[in-house]
Amino acid sequence: MWPSIALLSFVTLQRLVELPIARRNTRRLIASGAYEVAPGHYPAIVALHVAWLATLWLLAVGRPVDPLFLLLFALIEIGRFWVLTTLGPRWTTRIIVVPRAALVQRGPYRILNHPNYWVVAGEIAVLPLVFGLVEVALAFTVLNAMALTVRIRAENRALGR
Repeated sequence: MWPSIALLSFVTLQRLVELPIARRNTRRLIASGAYEVAPGHYPAIVALHVAWLATLWLLAVGRPVDPLFLLLFALIEIGRFWVLTTLGPRWTTRIIVVPRAALVQRGPYRILNHPNYWVVAGEIAVLPLVFGLVEVALAFTVLNAMALTVRIRAENRALGR
């Protein structure tokens, strides 16, 4: 039972630590002249992530951990760290546009558009699979794809893509 609790605690704590950082970065960016784009979809994204974590806490505790999916999840988390450290004080959970600032072109942004969304999509799909919860992985992957479709369109418009 403890491996599932440890892993879910790690992911939950990670999110709880990141939220104040994102809020602080958002406030600082806006205070320096940036602005938020398409905030209307943000509550749905938050609800999706809360529901995903709550579902995992409800269904995964006590289930065995698949070591291969756990390794894949660990690699995804390295990607998450890479994205967050690359963006640094520009990382936020909202779509914030900094006028006249160049887009980040280093780190994973050299390779992919929207690497943070690739990481999140990977987390949402793979973490349930660590516990053998295929249906949870499928359901939340579909919901996340729907949310990201709205979000990426709005972000691309805001960035002039």
